[in-house]
Amino acid sequence: MGTSANSKDEKKLAWWQLSLVGVGCIIGTGYFLGSVIGIKMAGPAIIISFILAAIGTYIVAEALAKMSAKDPQKGAFRSYAKKAYGSWAGFSSGWVYWFSEILIVGSQLTALSILSKFWFPDWPLWVFGTFYAILGVIVVLIGTSGFEKAQNIFAVIKIAAIFMFIILAIAVIFGLFGGGSSDFQFSKTVGDFIPSGVMGLWASLIFGFYAFGGIEIMGIMSTRLKNREDAVKSASVMLIVLTIIYLISLILATSLASLEKFKINESPFVVALADYNLDFFPHIFIGAIIIAGFSTMSASLFAVTSMIVTLAEDGDAPKLFAIKWKLKVQPFALLLTICGLIASIVLSVLMPGKVYEYITTSAGLMLMYNWLFILFSFPRLIEVKGGGHIKRYIGMLLIAAAISGTLVDKESRPGFYVSILFVILIVIAFIIKHFMNKNKDKETAH
Repeated sequence: MGTSANSKDEKKLAWWQLSLVGVGCIIGTGYFLGSVIGIKMAGPAIIISFILAAIGTYIVAEALAKMSAKDPQKGAFRSYAKKAYGSWAGFSSGWVYWFSEILIVGSQLTALSILSKFWFPDWPLWVFGTFYAILGVIVVLIGTSGFEKAQNIFAVIKIAAIFMFIILAIAVIFGLFGGGSSDFQFSKTVGDFIPSGVMGLWASLIFGFYAFGGIEIMGIMSTRLKNREDAVKSASVMLIVLTIIYLISLILATSLASLEKFKINESPFVVALADYNLDFFPHIFIGAIIIAGFSTMSASLFAVTSMIVTLAEDGDAPKLFAIKWKLKVQPFALLLTICGLIASIVLSVLMPGKVYEYITTSAGLMLMYNWLFILFSFPRLIEVKGGGHIKRYIGMLLIAAAISGTLVDKESRPGFYVSILFVILIVIAFIIKHFMNKNKDKETAH
């Protein structure tokens, strides 16, 4: 979510409070629904993807936290890229983040639509997409502080939904709801554990990383820590908690249902408990995910709209996006965000079967490009010793593996091409801006 403008009302956070905010912001539809794409690719070995993604995420989060502790900046990673490499890096990082957020909004919008089809299976995706998009725009227009406070409640709903699944799954294993210990079929052979081999595992890595997407909020909000030196501790605890929750729930899900039962358009956690006397569970679980997922989507709408405003104010986007009328938001910035929402809805009409995987892959890749910016900026702003460099190279290697893994799977490949197209557009836009500024400087000199 975009940072609140009411700075006078902002209270300083203890390290554990920022950890909780991080957990609440990161858990989203990318995990509740997106993880099923990774499961279909890697089978139970998806837990390896999540462990590798957790290691890579920790390395990036630690680098960002150390930069935040030394030099708190409102622009966080974008400001650090600019300081480290100059205006081109600040421009590129900001726009890569904008595109990643607009794709994340599209991914969330599609996920909410897919989940809603549980109750209305015959309704097309675009109907739900339009409904949630309009609702999201209304929330941005209202921009109430009440909604910001409600985000804490939505975060609790998300965490409660995961714990509800874990408790019910364990209860099933202990013989309740028509289950038994024999239902817990954790893979005993390598073939069962990693059915598609190393290639399937490689292809699934991007979806492990995508489930951890959102660590940027830790950098943005670290300026509110009571003790800024606690930024690293806050990020570390948050990722440990998140990784434990993810791994336990994924082990339970993949051990209670066979691989062929998982479908791209169904939450893996609903599928895992579908055969037991838990008729109430899908309704409560999906309802909770939709409520929480909508909050995440609305937060992303705030973030993407405020990012374009910041870019415009810094001269990295057309000035009209910073123009403010009597509305609480900048109308042209919001209009650009609405265009992104419309594009997602149009895609759901043209490619209803594939749109979620394509958008989710593209969103995950754009996030990875920004994480690389963070790791490249780090040694230019913080003194890094031997072990730190090794750690940074491991992080880069894992991110490179996640990016290249999308070329292995034919369904993920279009997402890779879309992300490269966006990068090319950003490069072209910067070149145009650079020459326009040069011409202005020449005119001023004359």
